[in-house]
Amino acid sequence: MKKVFNIKRIFPLLVILVLLFVWQYRKKSQKPVNFHITGTTMGKIGYNVKYIDEKTGHNYKPEIDSLLTSFNQSLSPYIPDSEISKFNSNTLLKYESEFFWPVLKESKKVFENTGGAFDPTIMPLVNAWGFGPQKSEQPDSSTIEELKKLVGFNNIFFDSLAICKLEKDVKLDFSAIAKGYAVDLVVDYLSSQGIDNIFVEIGGEVAAKGFNTAENKSWTVGVEDPTKPLDERALFTAFPLNDRAIATSGNYRNFRIVNGRKVSHTISPYTGYPVEHSLLSASVFSDRCIMADAYATAFMVVGLEKSIEIIEKIPKLEAFLIFSDRQGRLKTYVSESLQGEPLK
Repeated sequence: MKKVFNIKRIFPLLVILVLLFVWQYRKKSQKPVNFHITGTTMGKIGYNVKYIDEKTGHNYKPEIDSLLTSFNQSLSPYIPDSEISKFNSNTLLKYESEFFWPVLKESKKVFENTGGAFDPTIMPLVNAWGFGPQKSEQPDSSTIEELKKLVGFNNIFFDSLAICKLEKDVKLDFSAIAKGYAVDLVVDYLSSQGIDNIFVEIGGEVAAKGFNTAENKSWTVGVEDPTKPLDERALFTAFPLNDRAIATSGNYRNFRIVNGRKVSHTISPYTGYPVEHSLLSASVFSDRCIMADAYATAFMVVGLEKSIEIIEKIPKLEAFLIFSDRQGRLKTYVSESLQGEPLK
C-alpha cells in the first residue's frame, strides 16, 4: 500500500525551519549598537556609561538610573531618610537594602589591611571639619580628642542581618567608597544583561570590561595632573584598562580655606586632623572599583612610604602615585606590574 504525502503535516515544520533561518540570519547580520549614556547621581556627581550591545540594542539608561537611585537612598548621608541616615540617628539598623552589608564587609577588609587608615566611622570628624552633611567650624583640640573616641570598627558590631552601635554617637560615612561601589554595581548589572564590553565612570572612578570595539582599541583612562587648577585641567598620563578598575584620590580639588590656610578633606583617623604630606594623588588599580576607591583614600591618609608598603603587600593591588620631593619637584611611583603601560 502506497503512503500518501501529507503536505498539511509537513507544512508547520517548514514554517518553523524558515523562521529559525530568518532569526539566525538577522542575528548574524545585526550590527553592534554603541551606547554612551550620561547622567548624574549622588547629588551632582556625573556618570558616563559606554557599552556595546551586540544582541538587543537596548538602551539601559532607565535601569541604570533606577539602580543608582536605590543605591543613593541606601548609602547617602545627605538624604535624611536614607538607610545610612537612619543608622546614624539610631542605635540599631536592620538592613533594608542589598547594599549595606557588602559595603561594611569590604570596608572592614581595607580597614584591617591598612591599619585603620580607611575607616567609615570617621564621620564625626568629617562633620567637625566641615566636609560632611553637618557643617561645622574648625574644631578645637579637645573636641577632636573626644570625637576620636567614636572612630574605629571596635565601636560597631554587624553581621549579615543588622548593624548596631556600641557608642551612641558613632556615625558612618561611605563617601570614600561609594562611587567605586556604584561603578561595580553598574558593570555587574550590564554584564548580567549579556553585555561583554563595558566602560563605567562615576565621579572619576572607573571600571572597564572587555574591549572598546567601537574604536577598535583597549578602553583607556586618564590620570589628572594634580598641580593644575580646575579651569586648566590636564591629563598627567593615561593607562589602558582591561577587565579592571581604577580610582583616584587627591587633595587638590576638595578642600576648605580656614583662617587663610588650605584644609584638606582627607581627615586622618589617627590624629583627627586633615593630612599634610607629600603625596598629591593616588590612583589605585584593582579587580573591583570598590576596593580601588577605598585604598586610594587610605593612601592619601598614610602618605607615600606607607602606601608603597601596602601596595607591595597586597596581591593584584597596583598604583600610580604622584608626589613632590623635598625640593618641591613632581615625582611618580609606578607599581612594577604597571611599568610600561602609561600611554602618555
